[in-house]
Amino acid sequence: MDEYLESMDDDMKGALESLARELSKIRTGRATPKLLEGVQVLVQSYGTSMPINQLATIQASDARLLVVQPWDKSTITDIERAIVAAGLGLNPANDGQLVRVPVPPLTQERREELVKLVRKAGEDAKVRIRHVRREYNEIFRGAEKDGDISEDDSRRLQAQVQEATDRFVSQIDTRVASKEEEVLEV
Repeated sequence: MDEYLESMDDDMKGALESLARELSKIRTGRATPKLLEGVQVLVQSYGTSMPINQLATIQASDARLLVVQPWDKSTITDIERAIVAAGLGLNPANDGQLVRVPVPPLTQERREELVKLVRKAGEDAKVRIRHVRREYNEIFRGAEKDGDISEDDSRRLQAQVQEATDRFVSQIDTRVASKEEEVLEV
């Protein structure tokens, strides 16, 4: 049964890592290379679509500017077009060598929209945690019903599942609150 608890812990950590990835994609007032992580570039010369990080180096030169340096200069217009098409509200400019992407400051209205996205991502992570809790509680109840473990062991294991659930939900709440604070920071 300890193997089940370890597996449950890994599943819950996976939900927490997924939340961290989602939160990193939500834009704050600062420029970060992760803003462009999900951008797919349709490269005309290759005839295929590729992630931007496979075509260029992305750096945050300061808090308000991203610099995209393509490895192949012929892809520069494709990269610029993909950033505009990504719907991030960014307006890139290229100088033939680099694509400069100024990150405009967020309006209060946009900040409030982003806070809603942060809360939704947090709630989705909690739902995944609760799903894992339900799954492992059912495993332990089934083992009790089959006579593999005693009723006391089943209750003890279910209590451990609840403790882990509470611990991970608390971590989610902490991360969501931190990200909300970051988004609302002017």
